[in-house]
Amino acid sequence: MVSSAEIGELARSVESLLFVADRPVPLDRLAAVLDAPADRAREAVEHLETRLADGGLQVQAVAGGYQLCTRPEHADLVRRFLQCEHGESLSKGALETLAIIAYRQPATRGDIEQIRGSSSDWHIERLLERHLIRVVGRRETVGRPMLFGTTERFMRYFGLRSLSDLPPAGERGVQVMLDPAG
Repeated sequence: MVSSAEIGELARSVESLLFVADRPVPLDRLAAVLDAPADRAREAVEHLETRLADGGLQVQAVAGGYQLCTRPEHADLVRRFLQCEHGESLSKGALETLAIIAYRQPATRGDIEQIRGSSSDWHIERLLERHLIRVVGRRETVGRPMLFGTTERFMRYFGLRSLSDLPPAGERGVQVMLDPAG
């Protein structure tokens, strides 16, 4: 049996690791670094979640791992403070392109343009620059067009644990996901 003091110490270690990590950390990675069984690492994460419940930070399960992040209710304040890495919001066309890739991935430029009914070159380039999408391969067809998929940054940006957390397809469902993006 593990004492609450030991779990508390593991939780402080998890907090330190998540603070310095630049991406979500899978539970098995936490367990390996802590030199602890996965169930104990999970218990430490849960202890940390409880300890942070009244603070401005939280542990978020996202993209197959855990990350330390600010609470959603402080997003506007944090955004103003940081003045955003990319000051401009995503355009309507970029959001449409991103939604098509998210729901249809992997998707080619042709797939996207067929659905949108207009060119998406500029939008795809902006989404690649922001690391919200990436090239995931090439379709085995004439011309071998590039296939695009979403990235881990996309998952973190929208707070998704997996693609199955995407809201139902349809105009309002996608809009729910895109509204917080501002």
